[in-house]
Amino acid sequence: MTRAVIETRLDGVPLLARGKVRDIYDLGRELLIVATDRLSAFDVVLPTPIPGRGIVLTQLSAFWFARTAPIIPNHLITARWDEFPASLRPFADQLRGRAMIVRKARRIDVECIVRGYLAGSAWAEYRERGTVCGQPLPPGLRRNQRLAEPIFTPTTKAASGHDENIEPERLGQMVGPELAGRMQAISLEIYRYAHEYARSRGLILADTKIEMGLVDGELILIDELLTPDSSRYWDVELYEPGRDQPSFDKQFVRDWLEASGWNKMPPAPALPPDVVERTAQKYREAYRRLVGVPLPEEDA
Repeated sequence: MTRAVIETRLDGVPLLARGKVRDIYDLGRELLIVATDRLSAFDVVLPTPIPGRGIVLTQLSAFWFARTAPIIPNHLITARWDEFPASLRPFADQLRGRAMIVRKARRIDVECIVRGYLAGSAWAEYRERGTVCGQPLPPGLRRNQRLAEPIFTPTTKAASGHDENIEPERLGQMVGPELAGRMQAISLEIYRYAHEYARSRGLILADTKIEMGLVDGELILIDELLTPDSSRYWDVELYEPGRDQPSFDKQFVRDWLEASGWNKMPPAPALPPDVVERTAQKYREAYRRLVGVPLPEEDA
């Protein structure tokens, strides 16, 4: 199994932020974003990393940034190690495959969520009130059923605690109606494109979270894109509405944590080796299916 990178330390390179998963460094005109193998669940970083997970997140984001560039530009400059500056070469064991150099952008503090299926918190709200993020849906829908049309359900991006669902009208008040309309239209276009592509690879893209920013007034994609961390992928052949769906993300870890009796407050329990191994396999399988080839050995 790939050696886990839990926390990076790049002597001489200024550290801007250390998030739940990513370490961000300031390169002057650009940023260096490193996806570690840390894993969070229920807003708590777990003590056990998933080796190679950060490599999948970076390489799959790079894949999707390239494919969606005709829809909207993005912040990626390069995720290819052979294109990194010489000053970063001493840190190859921490960066190779899991880091990307990106343009600096002014982040819009909104998560653009698109839902094509009635899953997760959307199902819980629908079952209680017949709505999803305040938007009414037809009665009689089943859990994980495909919606007639994907819906845009943005949330605020909280610095701490839980994000808050907001209606599209509130987004317009926050960023202006024109920009809000563009964010909604682009999010839906990306989802529809990625959903069709994923189905051709044997996967269903149930929902996804997209982040955007501004560079000199230009709207671009930032952060990650269509990874198993930001999206819910199911197996086309196993899909059946009305029941749980086997997924290619950290739901396997969430299920184990729920069954463990953990109260979802820090500290989280350590994961057993078999849960770590099966979760790592799910991430790598998602990459293989979507890209069409296994993760390159030089990255893995």
